[in-house]
Amino acid sequence: MKTYRIGQIVPSSNTTMETEIPAMLLARAEQFPNERFTFHSSRMRMMNVTPEELKAMDIASDRCAVELSDARCNVMAYACLVAIMAQGDGYHRVSQERLQNTVKDNGVDIPVLSSAGALVDTLKEFNFKTVSIITPYMKPLTKRVADYIESEGISVQDSISLEVADNLEVGLLNSDNLLEHVQRLNHDGVDAVILSACVQMPSLGAIQRAQDLIGKPVLSASVATVYQMLKTLGLETVVPDSGYVLSGKQGV
Repeated sequence: MKTYRIGQIVPSSNTTMETEIPAMLLARAEQFPNERFTFHSSRMRMMNVTPEELKAMDIASDRCAVELSDARCNVMAYACLVAIMAQGDGYHRVSQERLQNTVKDNGVDIPVLSSAGALVDTLKEFNFKTVSIITPYMKPLTKRVADYIESEGISVQDSISLEVADNLEVGLLNSDNLLEHVQRLNHDGVDAVILSACVQMPSLGAIQRAQDLIGKPVLSASVATVYQMLKTLGLETVVPDSGYVLSGKQGV
């Protein structure tokens, strides 16, 4: 049996990624009994999703990367999508390179991902050229996320903003309600639906059901993060009942 240490850099008010990421990876136990995962996190201060708090939090990610590298994680992810996307188009590459160098300066070489990068990379890998998205953000921030995705060559056909500004309240949203929201979303002709373009809004329990409901691929920022983590670790990209991306089908 091999143990993999999973590191996450999370906002201090995030309660979802430390729930959904372990849930997905531990759900593999029956199919892959020789794998074992342990979970480790370091936190950046953030209570409200505002440009000022997102900027300050992004600066703190360097400290978090060093702390997680002390634990010799096998892979780590900057688990806040909007903190990256709010800094400007393509910023996930800048952030990942900076954090990678920070880790190397601490004497170790650990792959560093980001949820923002994982989402756009996964959309590209599966050749999802047009998507519709649901976010918990206020409308201007949803537009920023949509613009970021479009800057990567992926069209955003429609979006729904739930307009919840308090990050703690976002973590308390009921994922079952996403099944109603996805039916209001214009997803005609899209290649995939991003049920939660936010790592704090819970969606895991609704991913497969939403996919079955609308009959096309459904994913989330957290699903994309797990997909890229597994791929980076050289493991099968399979998690039961977690939608198309984690069904074991290869990206195009």
